[in-house]
Amino acid sequence: MTTLQASPDTFSRAESGVAIGDATELLGRILLSILFFVSGVGKVTGYASTVAYMAAAGVPGALLPIAIAVELLLPLALILGWHSRLTAVLLAGYSIVAALAFHHNFADPAEAVMFLKDIAIAGGLLLLAANGAGRCSLDARRSR
Repeated sequence: MTTLQASPDTFSRAESGVAIGDATELLGRILLSILFFVSGVGKVTGYASTVAYMAAAGVPGALLPIAIAVELLLPLALILGWHSRLTAVLLAGYSIVAALAFHHNFADPAEAVMFLKDIAIAGGLLLLAANGAGRCSLDARRSR
């Protein structure tokens, strides 16, 4: 039986080429962004039903264009690694606000899970804000 072992340098920054850690950071940014982008597209295609959902939660439907812009534009900035620390903080704040506005009925287990999902996403985004986007980003190109 073969055992896989990783050296401490497996996720290190290599001087040339793209290290596994760099690719992992890019993949992490993509995975964090997918949820927001798909949700934004859903808001565009289901505009009327989203306004009704927001109204039922006591959130003005007039805020929907802002939500759509946040969910479509900020994920693209995050994937590209453009102003990624600020973008991650903004998306983390957005996730926390969404959790508090729409998923506060903890008597409903599905709502409790949705709340925790939003909070967990915010946590991942705050880690990104603290550590930056990495070498596979426009931020890294700009700092060279």
